[in-house]
Amino acid sequence: MHLILDFLWFAVFATYCYIEALVKCFIPVKRKSVAGEIVLVTGAASGIGRLIAFEFAKQRSRLVLWDINKSGIKETAEDCRKLGVEAYPYVVDCSLRGNLQCCIFFSFWSYVKPSLQTIKAFLPAMMKNNHGHIVSVASFGGLVSTPFLVSYCSSKFANLGLHKGFTKELSTLGKDGIKTTCLCPCFISTPLVENPRSRIIPVLKPEAVAKRLMDGILCNQKQIIMPSPLAMFSLVEIILPERALVAFEKIVTFTLDMTKQE
Repeated sequence: MHLILDFLWFAVFATYCYIEALVKCFIPVKRKSVAGEIVLVTGAASGIGRLIAFEFAKQRSRLVLWDINKSGIKETAEDCRKLGVEAYPYVVDCSLRGNLQCCIFFSFWSYVKPSLQTIKAFLPAMMKNNHGHIVSVASFGGLVSTPFLVSYCSSKFANLGLHKGFTKELSTLGKDGIKTTCLCPCFISTPLVENPRSRIIPVLKPEAVAKRLMDGILCNQKQIIMPSPLAMFSLVEIILPERALVAFEKIVTFTLDMTKQE
C-alpha cells in the first residue's frame, strides 16, 4: 500500500516539476555573481581553459591558473591582469596529488584521474563552507561514442560518470550550496582535431564554447550540451531500432583528421 502511495505522490510531484520547468522557460534566470571568488582553472595555458580564464576575469574573479606549459600559463595570467584582476600562474601536473595545496571554488579538468584527485583535495573545504562550484569539461563523446576515438570517448564517459556521481552524493548530503556543471560540447575547432566535417552538426568555435560555459556556470546549469539540439540524441538512441540508429548515425556522422589521440 505504501508503494502505491509513493508512486501516486511521485506522479503528482513529477507533473508539478514539468509545469515548473515549462514556466521557467519564459522567465529569465537570475545570474549569480562570482566577483571576488577564488577560481582555479586547470589547463589554462591554451584552448578552452585559457578562454574561460578570460571570462572569469571579466566577472572580476580572483584567478589561480594551472598548467604544465610555463610560458603559456604566464601569458594567460598577464592577459588576465590587464583586465584588472588578480591572477596567479603555477606550473602544475594535475596527476600529482602532492601539488594540490590551495583552496578553490571552481575547477576545470579534462581527464578522470586528475579530476578525482582535484576533487579529493578541495571538496572537503567546500563542504565545510557549503559553498563552491565544480565544473568538469567532458564532451559529447561522453554521451555518444565516436568511431576511432575509443580512448578519448572512454575517458569522457568516465568523466561524465564522475560528475553525475559526486553531484548525487552532494545532494544526498544536503550540500546544496555546492553547485556542479558539466560541459559536453561536440567537436571544437582546436589543434587536436584537424578539418572536422559534418553534413549537419556545426563545428564549434572555442570562443562560443567558453561564453556558453560561463553563462551556464552563472545560471547554475548542471549539464551543457553543445550544440543544444544534440541533447535529443539520447532519446533517439532509445526509440530507434538498432539498424535505424546505425543509418541515422551515418547521416549525422563527423569525419576528421586526428593529429593526436590520447
